[in-house]
Amino acid sequence: MAKILVTEDDPHVRAFVSRALEMNGHTVVQADDGEEGFDCLSEHEGAFDLLLSDIKMPFMDGIELAQLAAQSWPELKILMMTGFADQRERSNGLSEIVIDVVAKPFTLDTIRNAVENALTGECTDAPERLSISA
Repeated sequence: MAKILVTEDDPHVRAFVSRALEMNGHTVVQADDGEEGFDCLSEHEGAFDLLLSDIKMPFMDGIELAQLAAQSWPELKILMMTGFADQRERSNGLSEIVIDVVAKPFTLDTIRNAVENALTGECTDAPERLSISA
């Protein structure tokens, strides 16, 4: 199974997502903001199969995290999540490095499917997902 870094500032969402992925057999490492997420990526030398990050977070947001992660580890798959529709505007240019953006709130099945699709390279047009193309 995959090793996944979940970067999310809301402890309830972080716990929900982490438990869901662990129930699917994945190894999950958690970070509560972008700075901690990047530190974790650096500490593990980018040895993750997927970065799953919220977009809007304090200190370093998910977009900056995704850009830094893609520069340092271009093979790292990146999946974003957000509860703020206006954050899509800020994702301009990320379509080259981010696989998809999952809209919050999401169901257990939605996040599990989005992660599996990101890991396998598949993409679906589920209604709870956002397009990152400008």
